[in-house]
Amino acid sequence: MLHKVSIAGLTMDPASNTPIIILKSEKNDQSIPIWIGLLEATSIASALQNIKYERPMTHDLFKKFTERLDISISKIEVCDLKDNTFYAKIHFISKDGNFEMDARPSDAIALALRYDAPIYVADEVMQKSKMGDGEAEVLDTSEEGKKWADYLEGLSPEDFGKFKI
Repeated sequence: MLHKVSIAGLTMDPASNTPIIILKSEKNDQSIPIWIGLLEATSIASALQNIKYERPMTHDLFKKFTERLDISISKIEVCDLKDNTFYAKIHFISKDGNFEMDARPSDAIALALRYDAPIYVADEVMQKSKMGDGEAEVLDTSEEGKKWADYLEGLSPEDFGKFKI
């Protein structure tokens, strides 16, 4: 089963200074954080804010290329989560038939925004990405590590949408 999601926000992981995109299920409000690269975050943010550049960015160039070939995107699907790595598929429509390609979720989302295509997350990924009910193990027992553990423990899913890139 696929869950339709929307982009709830972009934020920065304070520990690693890495962008995080937050996907939120339209059905049950479950949030899924996916750590992404800075370039992909910039591409996603520019699409969300409808910013146009004088020269096309990579995802814009890809869209122009596929449009020239009369190919569009019907949907993207975050289809798997293995060893803390998310996997996605882009579903294409062409006059020669439909096909799909493996992609990083960040690239797939950047393209979905440009095509106004829906974003889905597989049920298996939703289940795997749920936060556990057990106690988290704190690996950094220094004073700084304890401060971060306390800070992170107090965060709620709603906090992720507060900070913009």
